[in-house]
Amino acid sequence: MTLRKAQKSGLLLATLAALHTAAAWPAAAQVRYGMPESSTLLVTPEGDLLGFVPEAGEVIISRDRMGRRILLDHYGNLVATEVPSEAYYPRQRNTRYPAEYDDLNNRRAAWNDQPGWQEDDVITGTVPAPGGIDRQPLQEPGEGIYPNDDTPAMAAPQPAPAPAPHYNIIEPKGRTTAEITALQVFLDREGISPGVIDGKVGQNVNKAIDAWQKKTGETLDPNNVDDILERLRLSGGLAIMTYTITPGDAAGPFVAAIPEDYAHKAMLPALSYTSTVEMLAERFHMDENYLRALNPNVDFTIPGTIIKVVDVGQPQTGQVAKIVADKGRKQVFAYDQAGGLIAAYPASIGSSDTPSPSGTVTVERVALNPGYTYNPKINFKQGNNDKILNIPPGPNGPVGTVWMALSKPTYGIHGTPEPSKIGRTQSHGCIRLSNWDATELAKMVKPGVTVEFID
Repeated sequence: MTLRKAQKSGLLLATLAALHTAAAWPAAAQVRYGMPESSTLLVTPEGDLLGFVPEAGEVIISRDRMGRRILLDHYGNLVATEVPSEAYYPRQRNTRYPAEYDDLNNRRAAWNDQPGWQEDDVITGTVPAPGGIDRQPLQEPGEGIYPNDDTPAMAAPQPAPAPAPHYNIIEPKGRTTAEITALQVFLDREGISPGVIDGKVGQNVNKAIDAWQKKTGETLDPNNVDDILERLRLSGGLAIMTYTITPGDAAGPFVAAIPEDYAHKAMLPALSYTSTVEMLAERFHMDENYLRALNPNVDFTIPGTIIKVVDVGQPQTGQVAKIVADKGRKQVFAYDQAGGLIAAYPASIGSSDTPSPSGTVTVERVALNPGYTYNPKINFKQGNNDKILNIPPGPNGPVGTVWMALSKPTYGIHGTPEPSKIGRTQSHGCIRLSNWDATELAKMVKPGVTVEFID
């Protein structure tokens, strides 16, 4: 389907109230005396009013890239799109009720200006594994597709944002970049990830301090520099070490750039790193700009060059029995069989439009260096791409270096090509970690491990 046709077909779904109260009404029920009955209509891909009202279970409710409700059949084909009635029936100026007319125009403009999918640029889709899967719409048959009221879709109240989590910690204040780096490195060595190490204080650092205190039962004062340095010494030494760039580091393989267009991504042999700096920053859990700042005027492409990096020590080990994904905190906790906390990671977990599953699921399989399948009929429309694309694996792939499939079809725990966004943005339903955190967790997980989502 072309983008132009998709946009035309993007005119959507009959009145929500009519769907709820009269599941068998004919198409004529959408219009009375040539005017719409309610504020929204169901419109087919051809631009006509839908000739029937589907019953619950016959279709699947999802949203398109513009954030509008759409009806899909069970093969992923578009049945209808929900549009404001005033968008389908242009009106003359209402001289009798001008204020009402202006309000309709304002609401129509608000509809057309909806940002849609904008939390971030990565939309988790289908990841081939044995018996590859396709991402299904979030609401599946039998889960209930109509609200229990007559409120039109445009008037539906949006859920209030979750309150910011409270951390029972002493916050770092007035610390230097080197002192914050020491704190981040210590937490990372302890299995409590602070996210990218960048020498800056932020929510990911505060969450990590709180998680470390819960893990150990101790209090950590980030403003007590002597204490942090002593803890660093006991855990492996100073935060900064030297590293010599090897011929293998400089050789790559690298790609010149990662294109935005998925069709161009699919043409690459792999979504590899773009530079030695990017590769080394990820290896040492660092922000690229911070790595450059520690090594001013250094050419990272020359083997034998000695650079400064952080010393994060060895990855955590153990056998994870349970994972808890805390949506409010944007943090993932990994526990052993006895209930002890092994590790904690900042995470991007779902959004209001594409929420993560609720309750408890299980890990079904773990795939390292996975590819990614783009399917415009099921996931979203990216650019002018209207065909299924097999995007190659690599650290800059949409799901990074790891995919842990969950028992909720097409949802998983995975990596990301943009570690600096972890814990600061939302995902599209899955649990997104940095590549290094996802890899560490994957090596401690086996199929059957439970994953509990909490709010």
